[in-house]
Amino acid sequence: MESAFYAVIPAGGAGTRLWPLSRAAYPKFLTDLTGSGKTMLQETAARLRPVADGGMIVVTGAAHAARVRAQLPGLGQDSVIAEPEGRDSMAAIGLAAAVLHRRHGNVAMGSFAADHVIRDESAFRSALHTAVRAARSGYLVTLGIKPTRAATGFGYIRCGAQILPEPGADFGAVFAARSFLEKPDAPTARSYFASGEYYWNAGMFVVLTGVLLDALRELEPRLYADLNEIAAAWDTARRGEVQARIWPDLKKIAIDYALAEPLAARGRVAVVPADMGWSDVGDYMSLRDVSGRAGESRVSPGGTEQVSIVRDSSSAFVSAYGKPIVVLGVDDAVVVETKDVIFVSTAKAAQNIKELVDDLPPDLK
Repeated sequence: MESAFYAVIPAGGAGTRLWPLSRAAYPKFLTDLTGSGKTMLQETAARLRPVADGGMIVVTGAAHAARVRAQLPGLGQDSVIAEPEGRDSMAAIGLAAAVLHRRHGNVAMGSFAADHVIRDESAFRSALHTAVRAARSGYLVTLGIKPTRAATGFGYIRCGAQILPEPGADFGAVFAARSFLEKPDAPTARSYFASGEYYWNAGMFVVLTGVLLDALRELEPRLYADLNEIAAAWDTARRGEVQARIWPDLKKIAIDYALAEPLAARGRVAVVPADMGWSDVGDYMSLRDVSGRAGESRVSPGGTEQVSIVRDSSSAFVSAYGKPIVVLGVDDAVVVETKDVIFVSTAKAAQNIKELVDDLPPDLK
């Protein structure tokens, strides 16, 4: 009998490109940005709960742990891993894998960001079923998102030959990952899109805990040793002392660089193509697209529904809090009102909002 599947939800980052809707105290994963009635974290957990028969672990910053537990009241106390400070995705996912491995042995796990949108949950479950099967064959597996346009804002995965399944198997096609590529310029993105060989890298990984830890020991031995020492103390009274001693000096590196890229070069990474209405909701235009509310009524976090009017302003995004907002003749406008600030920009300029947020007083960040 196959072991259970465990979902790991890294819930970090400040979502700065969606300021002021996403703030340091309430980053986008803790917020209902899309008007669904649930926060993005709650939507992610609801999507994973039917498939994670082993359970879920949320890895988040210590400052957000209490709010994570409040938003997911069914989550056990031992299912939240609080980080004293962010050390990038490899530390978060690696610690979760090490804790799961000690608790349950060599089990299948998947890592899924807390602040992404997936419209077609049936397609997601089908791709995940295939990914788990491939992971149990020893691969580090990633879900490659079928591109819908020549986007420059995402990393890409180049696929090679089909490697699974055997004829008659009850799961979909799995391909070798030839390489992981950084965000391309526009001409390169167009060539990727035209070739049909490239998929967006959504950062979703499925793997056996033992495979991940063995690869980490081989490729990042110091980080492996540090995470393993923390995991060994995690379910004991020594957790706080050990984590406080080791965590500040942990290597800060993304799982893509630590494992995915070097393992792909060795033929040990597999890709499951997925067409499931995915968005990372990384900026205001993607939020406009997933919420479907350009210039219509919108409920902002903590606010009441207000009717805004947008005329002769194509592709505008408007989010009201206390008053109706009227926009006339401003294409690609971004107008966001919250309880304490009004933000006005354009879609292009809003891409550089991080620099502005860095200069704001602490009470506005």
